[in-house]
Amino acid sequence: MKIKSSQGGGRWLQVEAAEDGPDAALADIRRALSSAVRSQNLVVLTGLGTSLCVVNDGARAAPTMGELLQGLKAAFAEIDHAKGSTEGTRWKSFTSLANAAEDIADLEYLMSRATLAVDFLPEAQGSALKELLVVAERVIRQKVDFLKDSTQLPVHEAFLRRVARRSARRARTKVFTTNYDLCFERAARRSGFVVVDGFAFGSDDVFDSAQFAYDVVRRSAGEEKSDFIENLFHLYKLHGSIDWELDGKSGRISRKPGSGKPLLIYPRSTKYEMAFSQPYIEMMGALQGSLRATNTTLLVIGFGFNDKHIAEPILGAIRANLSLNVIVVNPDIEGASGNGGNTYLGAISSLIDGGDARLALIAAKFEEIVPVVPDVIAETELERHAERIRAIGSFNG
Repeated sequence: MKIKSSQGGGRWLQVEAAEDGPDAALADIRRALSSAVRSQNLVVLTGLGTSLCVVNDGARAAPTMGELLQGLKAAFAEIDHAKGSTEGTRWKSFTSLANAAEDIADLEYLMSRATLAVDFLPEAQGSALKELLVVAERVIRQKVDFLKDSTQLPVHEAFLRRVARRSARRARTKVFTTNYDLCFERAARRSGFVVVDGFAFGSDDVFDSAQFAYDVVRRSAGEEKSDFIENLFHLYKLHGSIDWELDGKSGRISRKPGSGKPLLIYPRSTKYEMAFSQPYIEMMGALQGSLRATNTTLLVIGFGFNDKHIAEPILGAIRANLSLNVIVVNPDIEGASGNGGNTYLGAISSLIDGGDARLALIAAKFEEIVPVVPDVIAETELERHAERIRAIGSFNG
């Protein structure tokens, strides 16, 4: 792990010693993370990097963008084989109609070109490309729906225990994610956390942004006093979820596990425009409002700042909100924040060079940084009970 902050003079400091040994870089990382979890308002933004640690049957479960691209090629090849066509026919047709190179390596660029081309090509070609786009989107949906009943999520569970348990004197932790998967929901359920995600508690599981204004209290029989429960956080899925479904007639968004047509913002340049339609505009509004609040810390993990509609509000808040602290964690962040790298990360790096003590960049993976995040609130009895029940189930199984 490495860290760049004003504390280290704007230099990248490498963690050299063991976790319990004296090390300037590790001490700086712990200082930044300790300040984050103790802040009045804690906002977490996560991306693909938080899902890459999930394992199914000994292999990484979550796909990278490159693997999604290979999945598209494989799906088109299967159709070629089933139709008796030469392998590669449909991939060549897809890239040709999208006016992209056959050896293209940027999935988002390819999907963007294809989506735009559908509206400008002659009817026959446009229809053919639209059919191929349907296949491509189906492959993406299938690939990102990678959780099995047996999938373990120890890193996500540990992360929630450290950042989502909050004192009643502090605001609830807000977790924003660009991931479609259900890792945080599954980890919360297994750890005894309540997730406020915009869907009503009850049988009518329909999205309603008013849900984010509600809270949950504990009230014992015969007592007038009520206490806020400790284990609750807000979850905002900025690009949709594999269990969301839109009813075209009513316009309502329901939670439907196993949906064949989930409501997702697919990888393409039009993500910016789509982010300002429902329900995404509610999520983006919540993110922007949270970043402008006083005494706020934004902890970014596994997000590469490649989505302009998210990166711009963050940089704008850094410039305007002097009480906003920002910590960005990504394994490739040293190179990405350098010359020729990501514009937004480069701007944050430059502010650190100028002595901005509010900011820190940490080069680490999700599974590496979680053990370093301080657990400031002791484990609750509810969590201990949930762990005992889980252990009994494992023993009986």
